[in-house]
Amino acid sequence: MSLASLIPLRVLAADASRFAFTATTLADAFKASGVTPSADSALIVIKAPEVAENGAQVPIEIISNIPGSRQAMIFIDKNPLPLTAHLFFVNGTLPHVRLQVKMAESSRLRLVIKAADGKTYHASREIKVTIGGCGA
Repeated sequence: MSLASLIPLRVLAADASRFAFTATTLADAFKASGVTPSADSALIVIKAPEVAENGAQVPIEIISNIPGSRQAMIFIDKNPLPLTAHLFFVNGTLPHVRLQVKMAESSRLRLVIKAADGKTYHASREIKVTIGGCGA
């Protein structure tokens, strides 16, 4: 029995997205994540503060009302590593997530949704950071 057979497949799959999470520019993060040209959608909801008092903990909530949403990717333009989260939803899962993100400075947060039909959608929101970042 080889050691390779003891490594869970999900861990091996996670290694494939390593390049997307280590990309240092937004364009490189999009490319490594496989983001294709997308349509702006009012069916994507981003709930986040206009002003975050602490860049180390910015609460956000994302909701996709796009039928067949399979993936959600969160990018923060001015972070040193723009891809912040890559979430997967199995068939029938409600694409509604709350999480805390870290923001290096005031920036645009972008949410990209990939649907089961292969189409890609996006929405974005500006968030100003006043403490723990470069925002003033």
